Formats: sequence, C-alpha cells, structure tokens
Amino acid sequence: MELMNVKAIIDELKAGRSVSDAELEALLATEDADAVSYLAACAREVREKIYGKAVYIRGLIEFTNYCKNSCYYCGINCKNAKADRYRLSDEEILDCVREGYELGFRTFVLQGGEDPFYTDDKIISLIREIKSMHPDCAVTLSIGEKSEASYRAFFEAGADRYLLRHETASPEHYAKLHPGDLSFENRMNCLKTLRKIGFQVGCGMMVGSPYQTTQNLIADLRFISEFKPDMCGIGPFIPHKDTIFKNEPQGGLQLTLKLLSIIRLLVPDVLLPATTALGTIDPEGREKGLRHGANVVMPNLSPVNVRAKYAIYDGKICTGSESAECIKCLSARVKAAGYEIVVDRGDHKKMFVAE
Repeated sequence: MELMNVKAIIDELKAGRSVSDAELEALLATEDADAVSYLAACAREVREKIYGKAVYIRGLIEFTNYCKNSCYYCGINCKNAKADRYRLSDEEILDCVREGYELGFRTFVLQGGEDPFYTDDKIISLIREIKSMHPDCAVTLSIGEKSEASYRAFFEAGADRYLLRHETASPEHYAKLHPGDLSFENRMNCLKTLRKIGFQVGCGMMVGSPYQTTQNLIADLRFISEFKPDMCGIGPFIPHKDTIFKNEPQGGLQLTLKLLSIIRLLVPDVLLPATTALGTIDPEGREKGLRHGANVVMPNLSPVNVRAKYAIYDGKICTGSESAECIKCLSARVKAAGYEIVVDRGDHKKMFVAE
C-alpha cells in the first residue's frame, strides 16, 4: 500500500472513523519511516489534547511471586521449581507506600501472582490501611482473576483501579498460551465484572507472543476499541528461560510502538503506560513509548532484595536500587522525551461525547 494510503488510514483513525481489517493490517505491516513518524505524531497530538505534557507515575509494589497458575509464558508460574519465591509482609508493603509517597507517588499498584495466601481479608486490610495513611492516593490492584464478590469487596474497601490484561482477544490463541484450567471466557467475564462494579479497568496484551498472528492483533485492537479501557498495558513478549517458550523470539520494538500509537487513536483518553518490558528490549524504549502516545510510567517500589525475584520474563530492568528512588533521573529522561512527570493521581479523563 502506498505511503499516502497509509497516511489516509491514520487520518481516518485520528478522526474517530472506522477502518477495515485490511487497512489495519496495512498499517501494522508498514515499515515506511515517514508513515510511522506520522502515526507517532498523530498519537502525540491526541494525547496532548487531553493530558497535555503530563506523565503520570505509578508506584509498583510486586508483593508476591507465588502463583497458583501455570501460564506457559510466565517465569513465576507454579510449575517453575527454579523460581526464588517470596512474600512481603503487610508492614513491608506499607513501608513501600510510605517511601513512595515521600518520593511523590500518588498511585500505588499492588501486583502479584494469584497467591491464595493473600486472602480477600488480607487484601481488604491493606487497601484500607493505605487509604487511611494517604486518602489522596489511588490504589490499583493487579492480582488476577477473582470472583465478583471479591472484586466488589475490594472496591468497597477503597480500591480505585484494577489491571487485568486480557492477553489475547482470540479464544484459540488464549488456549495456546494457558493450561486448560484457565479460560478465555472467564478472563473476559472478569473484565466486564470489574467495569460493572465501578473500577477504572485496565486490559492489555503481549506483542509478539508465541503463535500470535496479525489477525490476533487486529482482534485485540477491535476488543480494545469496543471495551474502551481506562488503562491499557501492552509490551513486547520476552521469553523466560524456565518456561516452555524459552526459545521463542521476543516481540519487536517497532510493532509495539505502532500499536501504542494506534491504541491512542482508537481510545484517545486511555491511560497508556510505557512499560518496563519496552525499556528491557531497548535502552530508550520507555522514552520511545512516550513519543508514540504513552503517558504513564511505572517505577518499581518493591524492596531492592526482591525485585529481581519477580522475574516474569528474562532480563527485566529496574531490579536495582536505581529503579524508583532515582526519581530525578527518571524525570530527566521523561523531560528529554518532551514530557514532564507530575505529582498527581493521574486519573482517567473520560471523554464525554454528545449523542
């Protein structure tokens, strides 16, 4: 497809008009530098119209790497006997929050494997304690698939947001990435339930995961466009040496960047992270993500001695003392990308369009 045609597709997306699967496929396939640059510029224009130059920081607290699931791609799956397991105590988690607040964080993300040790009551207690300490802060949970009753209890305790990657919008592809006890239908139902309860909801997927096709990615874009998540986390697939996908190639930087820009055009008000995985495959990956429409970064607030243990993929950056504490360094990198870290909860700015 000629360059002008690809630019025309981008213009259609920017204007909020629908495009065909064939047109999305052409956009995903293009390697024309001018077209990709134009796509990124349009994404930046759209995000700056809504969020300005602000980049929101989320303090990530990876509080357990135990998990009852055996997802084929994940380094902390329950069948990996080589994983060095840990759990943070309530006090350790709250210490992370205290330190993060002093550093300027106003959103805290409690992320972990699906660890039955952390009962609903334990999670509820943590939410309430964090909200009591810092009522001006948002609490985000990223702890997997739960019952509607559990989700509702977390929300009523004060949790604001919930991150649950859909992983893929294709049931067939989902089955190739997960064991039979996990279902595509339940994952999607969880997302719908979270939305119904009132959470700000985040979905997302890996780019370049095993068996993923262009049609899978188009299905992901269709789902994201229809679901209109408050947040959307995407990043390149990176293999882990102790999984069955250890020899699979990692996802590509350029395709991930293009998808960030397309998602920004499809859901203009979405909160879109420049993920750690992007920074892992490219030293300037997060900065490039910001230039392609992202507006969130998630530094690690976990205790230094456990950061490397939360190894969902190989080579993960931000496992040393520099990760969250060097907020000046991070601010400088964000500024070099043309943006500015703000001390703000960074809530989703919903766009209200007249019927």
